[in-house]
Amino acid sequence: MAADTARLRRLQRLEKVRAIARQTAAREAAEAEGTLAQLTALAERTARMADAYRAQAGPALAHDLRQMDSFASGLRDISRATSSDANRARSLADRKQQALAAAERARSAVEDRAGAEARSLAQRRQQQVLGARRAVGTGLE
Repeated sequence: MAADTARLRRLQRLEKVRAIARQTAAREAAEAEGTLAQLTALAERTARMADAYRAQAGPALAHDLRQMDSFASGLRDISRATSSDANRARSLADRKQQALAAAERARSAVEDRAGAEARSLAQRRQQQVLGARRAVGTGLE
C-alpha cells in the first residue's frame, strides 16, 4: 500500500512538471506568434513604402533620379529580407505550436494516469475496510 501511495505522489509530481512544461511551451508559442506578427507587419509596410516611391513622379535631375532609385532599391531589399524573416518566424511559430500541443498531450496523459491511480488506490482502501470486518454467523447462511 505504501508503494502505491508513493507511486501516486510521483505521478502527481510528474503532472506538476508537465504542467510547468506546458506553460513554458505556451509562453514560447505566444512569443513566436508575436514576433511573426511584427515581422509580417514590417514586411508589408516596407513593401508599401517601396511601391509608393516607385510610383512617384520622376525627378527633374539625373542625380535625383539615381538617389530615388537607390533608395527604392534599398527599400525593396529590406522588404525581401523582412519577408524572408517572417517566413522563418512562421515556421518557428508552427513548431512552437506543435511543441505546445505535445506538452498538453503529455500533461493530459499523466493527469489521466494519476487520476486512475488515485481511484484505484481509493477503491483498494475501501475494499480493505469492507473485507476487514469479522464475519458474523456460519458459512451456511
